[in-house]
Amino acid sequence: MFVEEKPGAIRHTVDGREYFFCSTQCLNEFTAPEKELKKLKTITGVSIALTIPITVLTYLMILPKEINSYVLLALAIPVQFWAGWRFYKGTRDAIKARASNMDTLIAVGTTAAFLYSTLVTVMPGLFPFEGVYFETAAIIITLILIGRLLETRTKEKASNAVRKLLDLQPRMARVLRDGGKREEEVPVEQVQEGDLFLVRPGERIPTDGTVTEGSSSVDESAVTGESIPVDKSAGAQVIGATINKSGLLKARATKVGQDTVLSQIIALVQEARTGKAPMQRMADQIAKYFVPAVIAVAVASALAWYFIGGIGLTFSLLAFVSVIIIACPCALGIATPAALMMGTGKGAENGILFKGGEYLEIARKVRTVVFDKTGTLTKGQPEVTDVMALSETMGGQQELLRLAAIAESGSEHTLGQSVVRKAKEQGLVVASPESFEVVSGHGLKAGYAGHAIIIGNRKMMADNGVAVPDKVSATMSRLETEGKTATLVSVDGRLAGIVAMADTVKEHAREAIDSLKEMGIQVIMLTGDNERTAKAIASSLGIDRVIAQVLPQEKEQVIARLKSEGKGAVAMVGDGINDAPALARADLGIAIGSGTDVAKETGGIILIKNDLRDVVAALELGRKTVSKIKQNLFWAFAYNTGLIPIAAGALVPAFGAQVYEWLPLLAGGAMAMSSVSVVANSLLLGRYRPRFAAAGRPEKEQMRTEKELKQPYYHYTEAT
Repeated sequence: MFVEEKPGAIRHTVDGREYFFCSTQCLNEFTAPEKELKKLKTITGVSIALTIPITVLTYLMILPKEINSYVLLALAIPVQFWAGWRFYKGTRDAIKARASNMDTLIAVGTTAAFLYSTLVTVMPGLFPFEGVYFETAAIIITLILIGRLLETRTKEKASNAVRKLLDLQPRMARVLRDGGKREEEVPVEQVQEGDLFLVRPGERIPTDGTVTEGSSSVDESAVTGESIPVDKSAGAQVIGATINKSGLLKARATKVGQDTVLSQIIALVQEARTGKAPMQRMADQIAKYFVPAVIAVAVASALAWYFIGGIGLTFSLLAFVSVIIIACPCALGIATPAALMMGTGKGAENGILFKGGEYLEIARKVRTVVFDKTGTLTKGQPEVTDVMALSETMGGQQELLRLAAIAESGSEHTLGQSVVRKAKEQGLVVASPESFEVVSGHGLKAGYAGHAIIIGNRKMMADNGVAVPDKVSATMSRLETEGKTATLVSVDGRLAGIVAMADTVKEHAREAIDSLKEMGIQVIMLTGDNERTAKAIASSLGIDRVIAQVLPQEKEQVIARLKSEGKGAVAMVGDGINDAPALARADLGIAIGSGTDVAKETGGIILIKNDLRDVVAALELGRKTVSKIKQNLFWAFAYNTGLIPIAAGALVPAFGAQVYEWLPLLAGGAMAMSSVSVVANSLLLGRYRPRFAAAGRPEKEQMRTEKELKQPYYHYTEAT
């Protein structure tokens, strides 16, 4: 529920930020979620264990009537005042906030039932009827505790995302002392701005800095999400927690502690996750008006019968208590969880994991979907797309690919490994080179079977006296415009060909984009890659709006800006650590199942099958599930609300006061019917099939897609 920042409001401060809560229960769940979950499991288990015998003894009457009522009272006391204590605390906090919520309705209804039943038990002559409502109060409390437990379990791993981010940070750093003469290993927390540190191949860079000496390629995918390692030499910036792949680097620390890129990402994830306004629960919204209305009806009926009907104090109190009891819907506790269990189960069948009910509600409101590029729209791994042989004397494309793969087999660079992988896929034998030398930032040299092989960029060829014709340069430029990385290959001093690589688009990505557009949803690509490459990918997918060259910490700001435009809820689809703040900041975070653990922990929806069409299925399923929740809430209230006039005495003029003898039975019937309606309505979700899910596509479309997948993706061309 909405909480105003009043002096008396419940508040809690974390890292200088102040949070406001509607109840102490919400505060405890925020500060110690694991402890609260364990406590709730225990309370719910005990409540179930006590409610079962209460229900059995109520309807089977195994014991004598006088003894039976006292046994029921003894069993009901711990359920009412131990298991149900959280509802009393919630009511107290709601009263302080001058509002009413579901806790108020539950506390008032169950207390009325318990106190009335207790008076009937210990003072049998006080009321004219001997029926008790102990089982009504116990069932209401137990069912709603079960609902709360199901809801709380979805939040059990809320803090794991930040914990996994912290695990990326190296524990130790090799700092150079005495002007670089002495190497000292110190905890990374002790690294000071300006310190010179050393990073060996395979080690994580301890903090943000500037390279002062050495050259290497650095895998920044953990932070930036981009799959291709970045070449680093003197003057280049390095980011803490990224991995040094090949060479030895010396760097000077420029940012330490909370100022590093990784620390900023961690802070953004924490802020975005905890800074979200809590979802207004539909049940609380109804209770906001329902509770005062029920109490008003109960008081009015009691006063009317006492002063106007002249029925006496006893029957007037009975009318008051009856209205309160009959109005408390027990099915309310399972109205939302039942639909959520079916909705999430149906999602799991289609490779979609919903992590909480709030994400289902938000899914139906999404009007903008933002996709990360690398690893989300694309495969996140460069692959060979073009092999162009420039000389027939070298044996054409196959021989060019074989020699290039032999030379690259000595390299750890991701681009080089893609060449090796492609050659092996073509059945070519890739031997080890006899000599190998890396020219950092430009390419490599290798020797094999008497051949001198050079692979690299234009400068690499110029430095080694290999001429590159204008026509070849134009072809290189065309490939680069298409978002590909093109490299030149020379053999024995002659230009032999071009090998181009790119991070290729995932299967079904275009289909998913088209489907979202059909639903009237705006699609945006958000990436840290350069604008030329991003636009090339976007064009092939039919995405009109591209936001490129965005730093990891800026992605969250872009999402916040899109949300401020007020065009409905914003969903973010991503897979990398760099996407975590944006996933958390978005109204709905959708994480790709093949992505990092942090992205999956931060996202509200996880696509297990790594199929982008499931983004569409998730939004559709969310809409359908929320519709079922609303229907369930209606049925949860309908039966009980319909009996309020009877409890208020509408039938007394026709049948006399004896009608109250039937109220316990009517209350039980209302509970049974509302619960059955809720469960049956939720089960109907099992028949629902997402229109855009992979499993639900028309047979003709499946055959067309399967045929397309059999077509070779890569093409080989002769260039003269």
